[in-house]
Amino acid sequence: MADYDAIVIGAGHNGLTAAAVMARGGMRVLCLEKNQYTGGMASTTELIRGYEFEIAGSVLFPMPDEIFDDLGLGECATYEADVMSVNIGGPDQAPMLFYSDPEKLMNHVAEINGMDGVMGMAGIMAWCEAPARAIGRFDVRKPPKTLDEMMACANNEAEREAIRVAMFGSVMDVVDLYLPDRERHAMLRGMLAFLAVNSTYRGPYTPGSAMCLAFAMATTGSQMMRKLDGGIGALSNHVRQLFESHGGTVRLHARAEKILIEDGRVYGVQLNDGEIITAPVVVSNLDPTNTFTRLVDPELLPADLAARVGNVDHRAAYIQMHFALNGLPEFTGKYAVLNEGKLRASMGMFGSPEDMQADYETCCRGEVPEWPSMGMQIPSLYDPSLAPPGKHAASVFAFYFPITGSHEEQSRLKDVMAERVVDKITGMAPNFRDIIERQITYASYTFDLMFGATDGDFCHGLLHPDLMGPFRPGPTGWLDLPIPFEGLYLGGAGCHGGPGVTFIPGYNAGYAALEAFDRAEPASA
Repeated sequence: MADYDAIVIGAGHNGLTAAAVMARGGMRVLCLEKNQYTGGMASTTELIRGYEFEIAGSVLFPMPDEIFDDLGLGECATYEADVMSVNIGGPDQAPMLFYSDPEKLMNHVAEINGMDGVMGMAGIMAWCEAPARAIGRFDVRKPPKTLDEMMACANNEAEREAIRVAMFGSVMDVVDLYLPDRERHAMLRGMLAFLAVNSTYRGPYTPGSAMCLAFAMATTGSQMMRKLDGGIGALSNHVRQLFESHGGTVRLHARAEKILIEDGRVYGVQLNDGEIITAPVVVSNLDPTNTFTRLVDPELLPADLAARVGNVDHRAAYIQMHFALNGLPEFTGKYAVLNEGKLRASMGMFGSPEDMQADYETCCRGEVPEWPSMGMQIPSLYDPSLAPPGKHAASVFAFYFPITGSHEEQSRLKDVMAERVVDKITGMAPNFRDIIERQITYASYTFDLMFGATDGDFCHGLLHPDLMGPFRPGPTGWLDLPIPFEGLYLGGAGCHGGPGVTFIPGYNAGYAALEAFDRAEPASA
């Protein structure tokens, strides 16, 4: 008899979801995690003594109601923020507040951008619907559509054109159509450009960048992006508790070294200390590249499958910074409005789409942008437990980081880019440099070492059109290239339903494995 019915490799939010689904269905499940905490890139972790940070992911994406309700995610408390975020553009632009209340938001957008700005944003939201439907953005337990099916799901020629642009066009092809005024619509144009490229290796004018806009802006009608009390890790902790309440076991400091396969069937996992744990089902929460190149014996891998995973784009061009702050940044001049209330909790700081395109081209040449576009958050404004009394935990995600050259060269450039990030913030909040007690800077490749995400790609396969829809695998592989090993499933963000904190890939994998187990159980009895 096997040690377990199923082993899940990686206790990220998707791995925990797959594990919970299987355990709730009656399977004996072990979830292995090489780190000392669960949640992976959707965790809230003490990186600096006394300070907890959302180490990578920070936002719950809109997700299907079916999963939200089934996992009980509504039990996780969210921020009740009057303003969801503040966007800061060039030095001649006043900050734009993104109110939670739709009427307030519309009036504010109209005040800055005019009613044509409001109508333009509405047009872009409507444009996103067809591409999101085509890639199955909110599909649950369904395979990806074929290319023919993607086009066939359009209701009219306008929707077919939207899908075509999402597949082959740039985000600015869309933005220029609905928000063409570079001066009047500058803030909205910059925000949408940044939103559409930060999960890609593309510039906003580069073909192939429009797909990310459709993915990021799509909504279910009942779900919006939301922030969590206790950080994003509260979600992972909730799903872990669900898993353990059904008899599941989590083992920390347990690094999977090899998926054991014999005669085309999985029979367990070998850990890095040599321990062998047996199970007829293994679900990998790692990306497909890591799963098939690091965990599966390369001699067993068919040439077509090796080529497929070898062609996945993982060029993650970012740095992540975490700050222990002895106080709050005090903004001055036209930015002083940010000092009111809790507006500093979530801020976007970026230039124009043209600036970002230039930064992308700079990055491709191996150079650091002079004035990086970035997102900054100080979640301890809403949740003081994340930092000692009177102090704050802040994080920055900055784009575009050059990823050419060796890790040694990237490490040097990481420090250059970090200094430019601090300079940029200090230029708006002169006290910022002085209140930094400690800072940690991670180049993207660090997340490969920390979480097994190839090259630090938190998407597990960038949000490019050639890696979405039928080009992203389901639990048992791609439509045209199934996994050739019985009992092996994929459940990470690199699968259909990902990327992002959507829980869809793990949910799909858990049910695929559970249904196969239920079918096989009578025969083995």
